[in-house]
Amino acid sequence: MITKDSIETAYSFFHQKRNVYIHSKMDWQKDDIEYAISSYVETMSKDLYNKISQGRKDFLLSHSTFEADITFAVDILEKMSANF
Repeated sequence: MITKDSIETAYSFFHQKRNVYIHSKMDWQKDDIEYAISSYVETMSKDLYNKISQGRKDFLLSHSTFEADITFAVDILEKMSANF
């Protein structure tokens, strides 16, 4: 079950981390953000993760697609929150 609180919590966390990530010039900072997000993914609602990942097992977990994934996650969570 996906709750409004779980959507808003994920959105707030991802949005804040994404904003730092896309403007950061420091590789170590980007690595720290990727680690924080992957740790969060492990504990977040599985239903919510499955919804935003659209079935991709490596969503938000792959360095090569992380920036696109987190941007997509923020966008979809924002839409979900508005439509809840």
